[in-house]
Amino acid sequence: MIKRILVTGGAGFLGSHLCERLVEAGQDVICLDNFYTSQKRNIAHLLGKPNFELVRHDITHPTWLEVDEIFNLACPAAPGHYQYNPIKTMKTSVLGVINVLGMAKRVGAKVLHASTSEVYGDPTIHPQPESYRGNVNPIGPRACYDEGKRAAETLLFDYHRMHNTRIRVVRIFNTYGPRMHPYDGRVVSNFIRQALQGEDITIYGDGSQTRSFCYRDDLVEAMLRMMDAPDDVTGPINIGNPGEFTIRELAELVVDVSGSSSQIVQDRPLPEDDPLQRQPDITLAKAKLEWEPQIALREGLTRTIEWFRSVDMDSFRAPTPNY
Repeated sequence: MIKRILVTGGAGFLGSHLCERLVEAGQDVICLDNFYTSQKRNIAHLLGKPNFELVRHDITHPTWLEVDEIFNLACPAAPGHYQYNPIKTMKTSVLGVINVLGMAKRVGAKVLHASTSEVYGDPTIHPQPESYRGNVNPIGPRACYDEGKRAAETLLFDYHRMHNTRIRVVRIFNTYGPRMHPYDGRVVSNFIRQALQGEDITIYGDGSQTRSFCYRDDLVEAMLRMMDAPDDVTGPINIGNPGEFTIRELAELVVDVSGSSSQIVQDRPLPEDDPLQRQPDITLAKAKLEWEPQIALREGLTRTIEWFRSVDMDSFRAPTPNY
């Protein structure tokens, strides 16, 4: 059966790949985006498809669409972007999910919400299971994103309890791959851009902080499985690659894979409230979705670096001054 599917934030890094998969599957896809941090070029190849529609709209304002499923991905996700206008970030998470849930309630649609590993803050439990309630500073510079996403989860489960809204919540850990914005300020895109341009690769702190990096294809596959899961699988479910790497190890791997002569330098302090460890416990994803990542970090970086080499990085506009 052909479904009408709305993807908010559908022109973003992950949203565009999700739209692509859904269009290829023959679904009727509506991509909604205000292009605050995304790029129209991400979905330009879909514009001529009869089962794809682009709507330029800010999800903090209500919209009325008749759809069967909603993937809610709208929100700036890179620290430099979400901290540039923190009030806007909080509005996108909270007002955005209120508008999405109101639409879902009206038309009986299923909602998959893209939450984040940032709800765990700087964790005191490692790796992080879904049962961990987090260690978040509610008044720090990252709180607009962390607490916005936590509040969105609250709203989703309140709508589920009060109105029987069909919800799914995934907590996404660091994801990378082709179509990352070269100036999004994330560690993978920063390192690749610096390596390809022959610049010093700059790391925050001493580089001993850890992250887990999931390739975009693995992540999108998990989201599709989550949407198709039975209605009692509401989540939250961690989606990420449990392979844990220090930031210095990532920098060294980028230099190796790219063949760059860049030097790795420590010239910036660790940002306030930046988590020292981040690794998902994906036991629940394995059990409920029969999912685990397939792409190792070296292979994923090879594909991502190839894409970065194929585009003109000078043609990208930095979405905010903070990158």
